[in-house]
Amino acid sequence: AQFGGQRLGEMEVWALEAYVASHTLQEMLTVKSDDVAGRTRIYESIVKGKNVLEPGLPESFNVLIKEMQALGLDVELLEEEEAV
Repeated sequence: AQFGGQRLGEMEVWALEAYVASHTLQEMLTVKSDDVAGRTRIYESIVKGKNVLEPGLPESFNVLIKEMQALGLDVELLEEEEAV
């Protein structure tokens, strides 16, 4: 699939959790999965030689929110305010 994300199965996630590989899991479940904007930012940072990982929300999370809203649940996302 062109510009497709990397898939990670449930058992693979459990294995990485067992090895306490939280940074690897974060990368594989966000920017390498279905976070299209994050994947673009990571690609650009690699090309420019920078080491920046700022994962966004994966599309699967947005699907979960929409499914919960379809069930009549009032779900809204709140962003944290940055400390100055």
